[in-house]
Amino acid sequence: MLKKSLATLLSLAAGTAPAFAHLDPGEHGSFMAGFSHPMFGTDHILAMVAVGLWAALLAQATATDRKGGRALWLIPAAFVGTMLAGFAAAMFDLPLPFVEPVILASVVVIGLLAAVALNVPTAAAMAMVGFFAFFHGHAHGGEIGEAGAWPYAIGFAAATAILHAAGVAGGLLLGRALGGSTGRVATRVAGAATALGGVWLVIGG
Repeated sequence: MLKKSLATLLSLAAGTAPAFAHLDPGEHGSFMAGFSHPMFGTDHILAMVAVGLWAALLAQATATDRKGGRALWLIPAAFVGTMLAGFAAAMFDLPLPFVEPVILASVVVIGLLAAVALNVPTAAAMAMVGFFAFFHGHAHGGEIGEAGAWPYAIGFAAATAILHAAGVAGGLLLGRALGGSTGRVATRVAGAATALGGVWLVIGG
């Protein structure tokens, strides 16, 4: 079942990329423009997949707890929800400093959180990813005018959720395919790879 879910997610992502060409949000505020935007930003892709990887690791670490599995959806949901709040802040012209530097830092930091498999309560993890999500959302809002703003927001929220789901599915698949500690190590390596990708973006690669 998990393999089929991952295959479906990957097929959906691959199939939507050609259909949702990267449209300029300043000229074409729409669901399509919003959906395509995260898919064409390396920083967004890496950060959002890293969120999913970390959520999978936290869920696996608390597998014996009945509530442990909630991390799989609560952490991504916190990112999407707070990202929309950041978008709304931009729409109301509320200034936010250091947006781009924090977005780049989010790739490195969240990747490292997955790499070290930092085990914190789900609420704390939600707050940590939510902090960065607000900046991601503000950046999206700063690139579009009033026309079509909310269809655009729904579009990038949907794309973000898909990228989170890909990270979660990838983490769970590695855990089940390789089993136990080996699977967790492989997921942590994937997290480290996203962090290295963030470092590459920071130094201007």
